[in-house]
Amino acid sequence: MNIAMSSPERGGAFHRFAPPARLWCAALLPGLLGGCDGAPSRNILGSYFPSWMVCALVGLALALAARAIFKAFGMLEELPIPLVVMLAIGCAGTFALWLIWLS
Repeated sequence: MNIAMSSPERGGAFHRFAPPARLWCAALLPGLLGGCDGAPSRNILGSYFPSWMVCALVGLALALAARAIFKAFGMLEELPIPLVVMLAIGCAGTFALWLIWLS
């Protein structure tokens, strides 16, 4: 069900406001969308990739490297929930790279 297009009898979101308030909301929306001028991207081998994708791939590589290190030292069996630990390491690496590289 599309709430914005529902009828006033059903109390749809579009009909909750008076017509002047709807006009003001419609006039302010383009101003709010003005900050969306584009996502940060990187030129890699002549093709533009979103920066979040590069950071996510580095975080994935970091999680795989951490898993290999944990397995080599025999610590992987000691972790209570290895999937959650590897996910946390990957997310931490992704967010750290995003903050260091793009801030």
